[in-house]
Amino acid sequence: MSLSPAALAARRVLAAASEASHEGGVRTWKILTIVLALPGVGICMANAYMKMQAHSHEQPEFVPYSHLRIRTKRFPWGDGNHTLFHNPHTNALPGGFEDSGHH
Repeated sequence: MSLSPAALAARRVLAAASEASHEGGVRTWKILTIVLALPGVGICMANAYMKMQAHSHEQPEFVPYSHLRIRTKRFPWGDGNHTLFHNPHTNALPGGFEDSGHH
């Protein structure tokens, strides 16, 4: 399929206009990144840090809900009752917490 000279000229004009508009878009995104994204990340980091400082390290009360910690099959590692990334301070077993809550 061969294009006429007028169609080729129109494509060149559109391509040139498109390239010019992309340069403005790059500048816009650079400004948005510097003005909005970087301060937003900084604010989120500060919020996470402050929440971590105020976090209570007390063990939650164990409530034996019947729909939680159901073991219908043993895990294929360890004693079969502990999850793969088990933390004795925060993760309860079906019978309750195994650690006394002291660190």
